[in-house]
Amino acid sequence: MSDHGHSHGAAANARQLTLALLLTGSFLVVEVIYGLLSGSLALLSDAGHMLTDVMALALSLFALKIGQRTADRRLTFGYRRAEILAAAVNAAALFAIGLYILVEAYGRLRAPVEVQTAPMLIVATLGLVVNLISARLLVQGSGDSLNMKSAYLEVMGDLLGSVAVIVGALLIRFTGQTWIDPVLGALIGLWVLPRTWQLLKASVNVLMEGVPSGLDLDALRAELAALPGITDVHDLHVWSVTSGQHSLTAHLVSPAPSADVHALISTVATRHGIEHVTVQLEAPGAHDSTQTHLHP
Repeated sequence: MSDHGHSHGAAANARQLTLALLLTGSFLVVEVIYGLLSGSLALLSDAGHMLTDVMALALSLFALKIGQRTADRRLTFGYRRAEILAAAVNAAALFAIGLYILVEAYGRLRAPVEVQTAPMLIVATLGLVVNLISARLLVQGSGDSLNMKSAYLEVMGDLLGSVAVIVGALLIRFTGQTWIDPVLGALIGLWVLPRTWQLLKASVNVLMEGVPSGLDLDALRAELAALPGITDVHDLHVWSVTSGQHSLTAHLVSPAPSADVHALISTVATRHGIEHVTVQLEAPGAHDSTQTHLHP
């Protein structure tokens, strides 16, 4: 049931990513050209985010397809972690773009550049429509997949950028204050950076096989230790293969395990959102006498 649900969700996510990629890719060329013609940093920063969107969506779609491949003798967990690799690469790229925009905004404030507001306003409005459609397509899958979340976050960054460019174009047109453009570009970067950093941290945590976010390891250990017949818990490891797919291994010490101990362990694991459980039951003192250990 779990694998069936994952496959169904992956297929839906693939369709949404494909549509968003077609929309974003089609608009990218227009935004880059008019960004250069207008001389607007805000529009160019939005175009830069749009470029990363295209790369991110393509990478996310590729990772999703690869992740659907079944496990083999080389990769016994399968290829699902490809989605996390894609999320990490996307987050790192967007973080670098955000830093570049801040540096460029500082340079524009020191040496103002003339901005043409008409093409800036037209292209930003079209971009807003494209981003609204793309965000609507991706929002459903962004809650349970870091890969989809990274794609959704990049589109939301562009959506905000389009709004900022529209506001900036109107303000510059009516006030003539060109400093508004680099300030808006910097604000876009400042909005994106902390959210991208959180996504990057979450992706690295999965790659480092850290404890899944939101899971209380001490509470899990206490619940396992409180099971009937269990006197100790050691070598407890919990990690994620990919978003929402958590695994657990543990050694449970028990002089006389109850008949339903495995069912109780499964119940505890399910309560903590863990699907794949591997437990070794051992007699008291067995761990102390072990010469070699697989989990140093």
